[in-house]
Formats: sequence, C-alpha cells, structure tokens
Amino acid sequence: MSQTKGLRRKGRILAFQVLYGVSFVPPHGGWTSERIYNQSPAVTRESDEELILYARDLLINVCNTLEELDEVIKSYSKHWKIERIAKVELSILRLAIYELIYKADIPLKVGINEGIEIAKKFGDENSRNFINGILDAVARDIDGGKFSVTKKF
Repeated sequence: MSQTKGLRRKGRILAFQVLYGVSFVPPHGGWTSERIYNQSPAVTRESDEELILYARDLLINVCNTLEELDEVIKSYSKHWKIERIAKVELSILRLAIYELIYKADIPLKVGINEGIEIAKKFGDENSRNFINGILDAVARDIDGGKFSVTKKF
C-alpha cells in the first residue's frame, strides 16, 4: 500500500467519522463543520498533521456541497427518501459521491471501493450492497457524461 493510498484511506475514515457526528448536531447554535471537526475526539487523538489536513479538507468540501450531494443521493436511492437512509450510509454516500464527482484524481473504481470498505467497517450487513448499488450507478453516469467531473474544490 502506498503512503498516499494509506493516508487517503485513513483520511476518508476520519472525515466519515466527523461527518457522521455532524449529522447529530442541530443546525443552530454556532457549530460549523470546521468547529466540529477541530473538536472531534477522533481528530484530537490523531497526530499526523498531513492526515488531519486531508480529512479536514474532505469534510469541509463535502459540507460545502451537501445540498448537491443529497440531490444526487435522492435521485439514485429508489424507493428511499433521504430522511429514511441510515446516518451511517448517508454519511458514506455523501463522502464517496463527493469524491466520485469532484476528485478527478481518484479513479471511479477506487472511489466505489473506498465507500464499500467504509461500509464494511461501520455499517451493517446490508450497508455494503446499498452503498455499492448507488455508487456504481453514479459512476456509470459519470462515465456516460451525465456529470462533468472537475476539481471544483
């Protein structure tokens, strides 16, 4: 495993953990995603500065595109309203779809695989198939030109 691959995987997991935590914070009260990130126990326990910065950027960018990501999730989660998707799966989907759409340097298959790996680690027995189905459909549409994959952030 290359150093970059290991850093990115750990960064995704750290960003996922904070993103999942954010889903429990009421939208009022002055809690920004950055403040939550900086005070997260998972972050404060981490000593690798490069990892902390990678995960922070990933989290902030996911939070900045949340509405768009949720629209994508809504359009691909047939028969599931976004409010009914478990917070673990929703957090994984937001993170993975962000990478599929906006991180042109990450191959689609890698983005799908990383989402599945996080689902295996943090989800239940059904998470992997649900995540895989949605990410695979999004990736097919990216390949088909439905989304313009550019590095906006």
